[in-house]
Amino acid sequence: MNRVFGKKKAPGPPPPSLGDASSGVGNQIEGMDAKIAQLDKELKLYRDKLKTTKNAAAKNNLQKRAMDVLKRKRMYETQRDQLMGQQFNIDQAAFGIESAKASVATVAAMKAANTELKATIKNDLKIEDVDDLADDMADLMYEFQEINEALAQNFSTPDDIDEADLEAELDMLEDEFEEELVGDDAQSVPSYLHSSMPALPTAAPGSKVPVAAGASAQKVDEYGLPVEN
Repeated sequence: MNRVFGKKKAPGPPPPSLGDASSGVGNQIEGMDAKIAQLDKELKLYRDKLKTTKNAAAKNNLQKRAMDVLKRKRMYETQRDQLMGQQFNIDQAAFGIESAKASVATVAAMKAANTELKATIKNDLKIEDVDDLADDMADLMYEFQEINEALAQNFSTPDDIDEADLEAELDMLEDEFEEELVGDDAQSVPSYLHSSMPALPTAAPGSKVPVAAGASAQKVDEYGLPVEN
C-alpha cells in the first residue's frame, strides 16, 4: 500500500512565531553592528598610520588595506539595513495580528452584551410597565400638589368676599383717617389763635388807617395797631 499511495510524511516542526522571528533577526542585526564597530576601529588605525607614514609604497599598501576594510563595512551596513527592514515587516505583521485579535474580542464582547441587553429588556424591562410607572408617578405628583394647595389655604378669610368691596372699604378708611388728622390738627391750635388777626399795617406810623365801609371806627396807636377801648 505504501508503494502505491506513498507514505504519509511525518509532520515537521511548527513554524516559528513572529516574536521568535523578530528576535532572531534582531540578534543578526546586533552581530552586524558589532562587526561594523570592529571595522571602524581598523579604519581608525589605518587612518592614523597614513598620517605618520612617509614612504609612498607603504602608504599605498595601507590605503589598499583601508579600502578593503571600508568595502566590508559597506557590505555589512547594507546587510544590516536589509535585516532591519525585515524586522520592521515582522513587527508590523505581529502588530496587525494583535490588532485583529483585539478587534475580534471587541466584536465578541459587543455581541454578548447585545444579546444580554435584549434578554434583559424582553424579560425584566417591559415598555408597558415603564408607561404604567410614569402614569402612576404623574398621578402621585398631582395629588401631592393638591394636598399642598389645601394645606396652604387661609381658613380665616371667607371665600365669598369681593375684592371690589374690599377696595371700596379701604378707600373709606383712608378718608376717615384723613378727617381725623384734620380734626386733631384743629384741636391742637390754641383758642386765642382762632380769632381773626388784624391786618398788617400798610400806612406810615401816625397816619390814619382807612376804615372799611360799614365798619365802626377804631382807635389805633402811632404804629397803626388797634387800641383797646
